[in-house]
Amino acid sequence: MSDYQPHLSDVQFILNDVLHAPARIAELPHFAEVDADLMNQVLDEASKFIAAEIAPLNQSGDAEGAVWRDGQVTTPQGFKAAYQAFWQAGWASISSAAEDGGQGLPAVLDSVLYEWLSAANHGWTMAPGLLHGAYECIKHHASPELQAQYLNKLATGEWLATMCLTEPHAGSDLGLARTKAVAQANGSFHISGTKIFISGGEHDLSDNIVHLVLARTPDAPAGPKGLSLFLVPKFYADGSRSAVHCERIEEKMGIHASPTCVMRFDEAVGWLIGDLGKGLNAMFVMMNAARLHVALQGVGLLDAAWQKANAYAHERRQMRAPRTASAAADNNGKAKEAADLIIEHPAMQRILNTQRAWVDGARVLAYETGLALDAAQHHPNAEQRARAQRWCALLTPVLKAACTEQGFEGTSQCLQVFGGHGYVREWGIEQNLRDARIAMIYEGTNEIQAVDLLMRKVLPDGAQGLNGLLDELAQSLDASAQEQHTRHLFDALRSISGEALQVQQRSDGALTLNSIASDYLRLVSLALLAWAWTRIAATPGSDTPRWQAPLQALHHWVLPEFDMRRAIIARQFNAA
Repeated sequence: MSDYQPHLSDVQFILNDVLHAPARIAELPHFAEVDADLMNQVLDEASKFIAAEIAPLNQSGDAEGAVWRDGQVTTPQGFKAAYQAFWQAGWASISSAAEDGGQGLPAVLDSVLYEWLSAANHGWTMAPGLLHGAYECIKHHASPELQAQYLNKLATGEWLATMCLTEPHAGSDLGLARTKAVAQANGSFHISGTKIFISGGEHDLSDNIVHLVLARTPDAPAGPKGLSLFLVPKFYADGSRSAVHCERIEEKMGIHASPTCVMRFDEAVGWLIGDLGKGLNAMFVMMNAARLHVALQGVGLLDAAWQKANAYAHERRQMRAPRTASAAADNNGKAKEAADLIIEHPAMQRILNTQRAWVDGARVLAYETGLALDAAQHHPNAEQRARAQRWCALLTPVLKAACTEQGFEGTSQCLQVFGGHGYVREWGIEQNLRDARIAMIYEGTNEIQAVDLLMRKVLPDGAQGLNGLLDELAQSLDASAQEQHTRHLFDALRSISGEALQVQQRSDGALTLNSIASDYLRLVSLALLAWAWTRIAATPGSDTPRWQAPLQALHHWVLPEFDMRRAIIARQFNAA
């Protein structure tokens, strides 16, 4: 099966025509030198680099896997050379500030880049996936001394980074972390403890690895408020190696090329980032950036699976496809081949068009979030910055959960197009399915994202933030049937949020709301997906089969789920 190919024209249509990204970037003085031509050139070159250098390593990397031996990890053949070419060509630094050695380009371009990278080779992309978050963390929280030593190396991608949170006894509950940090007279700390599930904790891709580690000082209070963040490099400035050891790498369901490490810190010398007891504040800068990238992994992996399934459906001949009476009559009794291409079968069209509806709609929402990240940081108008920040806060958990769930479920549907051939390695689709499953778990499980959305983002302000966002989006809706249906979904969502506020007052309110949080998030994602497609459908050029087929699938096969989820929530609300 052929390697993944970025479809540049599809992305350009959404960025340029649907979202008007170049014009919106032009409103930000920080990007005064960025115009449509430059953005298109960057994406064109990125698509060529990924297709030529990264995608061809996907299946071989999965088969070979990362190898641990005596504490050292070797990545699959070709991975190191590809990474060196990647950062030296400037792709790792695309949205880092120019003064730090980066290219200073909009974050939305970085979003597209990592969607394509994940689609082409998820295992390889795990290595640079945390770079920008680590860079932002150090830029905004580290001391000038640490910035002088590490910021440029991370901004350019010359050195890679990790995020060391999880411990064997504590998964998502970071407040249970026991890793210790003991202050030294020279201002450094000795870090001791074991961290697990550390992506890229040890490898041969870069000359150094910068570990950002959550730990607690001996006098720190229990729970999350006692955690601080520390920087521990693999190698120090004098060339000596730190007391950080990779004890093993995990044998995993997917992303075999990415070493997921168990890391032991034996009084390793490190330095505080930010303030004592404020480690999660600094770390969440890294985690939120990672969550958007994970959402784009879901989009990219689903697109990769769709490409494989679509190509197979246009090659494979199987039993005669059913036809309408008029189509059968048009045949006029002429002899026909005993088998049709399976793309002619309605069941296969349903699968493929439904997944494309998700990919296209999710791109609109994810790229809009990339534009919002740029606006939140650089827009000259304070009100616009606040609106952009609200979008990011609400959309980050929605995108992370919805895109990764559909990335896995949709990839499973695409595998179905292959029949038995999808279940064997030859065609590559089973790797997409294995790789996609992890995205629903890491960077905060999808269940945690759902609770975060409902209990921390929507209910605390009486749903005013979400309703305000819906009001703004509704202003773009006209009187057409499709756009009125989207308005109806918005109204239903407002109503459900109001009901949730009432349930919150009940004695069993917290339990009930937590039990339906995932259904609520899915409702939000479906309503926003409907809005995204109103923007696509209103764009000149969308009246072709390329866009109309997934639009019809959206209304036939995707949006009816809204009523089902609403019924589930109503049953739980009325159960008491």
